[in-house]
Amino acid sequence: MNNIIKMLVATGTKLILGFFTMALGSVIIINCIIGVAPWDVLHQGLSLVFSIGVGRAQIYTGIIIVTLDVLLGQNIGWATILNMFGIGMFVDLLMFNNLVPDFSGLMIIYKLALIIIGICLQGLGTYFYISTGYGAGPRDGLMVALSRKLNKPFGLVKSVVEVLVVGTGYLLGGNFGVGTLIMAFLAGHIWQFMYDKMGFNISAINHRFIEDDIRFLKEKFQKEETPE
Repeated sequence: MNNIIKMLVATGTKLILGFFTMALGSVIIINCIIGVAPWDVLHQGLSLVFSIGVGRAQIYTGIIIVTLDVLLGQNIGWATILNMFGIGMFVDLLMFNNLVPDFSGLMIIYKLALIIIGICLQGLGTYFYISTGYGAGPRDGLMVALSRKLNKPFGLVKSVVEVLVVGTGYLLGGNFGVGTLIMAFLAGHIWQFMYDKMGFNISAINHRFIEDDIRFLKEKFQKEETPE
């Protein structure tokens, strides 16, 4: 029992640390005011239209995406659900309390450096929560599900979806700029470089999904009901 409790505490700590680190990276990039990540362009646009926090817009978008994941037959884990709420809550906590400075007055070279720092923090946060093995983020799951459903390469699906997301977010007033282009074209490479140095193979993680836990509980319940 003690081992189970220790495992749950360790997993919970990694998830919370991962979500906070990702949120911190996102807010640093947002506060540079030279463009944000493709999905954050949409989140910013929605926050302006509906007068809500960027984090809350991220949560509402995540709920819709997770629903689509399920409808498309994509397995989701507990980390997927917690990701949906955790990152958005931390983003609003940091932004509403001004816990990260406004970098808009800095020279462009410093802003670019901060964006790289933000990308590295997001990559580190992704490592923390994905390494628990309880599912990836809602948006990654959607790309996988669409790729499988449409029988198209993952990279193509990701590019098309992010172009649509950026276009919609920009029309709604989201911040599109050089930071968005850096995120779109460099973030993946920076994360991969980090993971290689850490010896972390993201594709080698065997995730445990909610479906697995439901099946386990059903089998256990059936065994208890079956008379010997």
